[in-house]
Amino acid sequence: MAQIIFLHGASSSGKSTIAKALQDRIEMPFWHISIDHLRDAGVLPTRRFKSGEFRWADARSAFFDGFHGSLKAYADAGNNLILEHILDKENWLEMLARLLAQHDVFFAGVHCPLGLLVEREAARGDRPIGSARQDYETIHVGKAYDIELNSTDSVDANVEALLTAWRSDRRVSSFTRQRG
Repeated sequence: MAQIIFLHGASSSGKSTIAKALQDRIEMPFWHISIDHLRDAGVLPTRRFKSGEFRWADARSAFFDGFHGSLKAYADAGNNLILEHILDKENWLEMLARLLAQHDVFFAGVHCPLGLLVEREAARGDRPIGSARQDYETIHVGKAYDIELNSTDSVDANVEALLTAWRSDRRVSSFTRQRG
């Protein structure tokens, strides 16, 4: 059984910063996985999507089906994962709970005030303007977490709180509830 620490938060909420610090401190080897890594590594033809030559809307579903399947494959092979993801489609939580049911999923909500999200989104320049606001208003609704973090707290404080809760083996999140 693999260990999966799932960081769920809005675009620009601080998931990557927490994930990098967590990977540096956690006592076991963990892969740090996110769709941003695939985009930044050149896996996706990002330039051609941006130019309009390809339509992201046409490729998005297959991309995420493959991404989600890869998470199961990584975990099934025995790899521990720190996963950054935004569950912005209604059925993704249930689908991932099924795919990862044989593994220990620790679900962490990463929260950030709306004003700061909007500011970060504009500064990054690599996200569609408005996506952070949309995420803020929708993605946490109806989700139960093993821990909730606030990105206005220090990275060290968030990582320490996350590690303490993860090490407790107490799981009460939507992932645990989906297993029944």
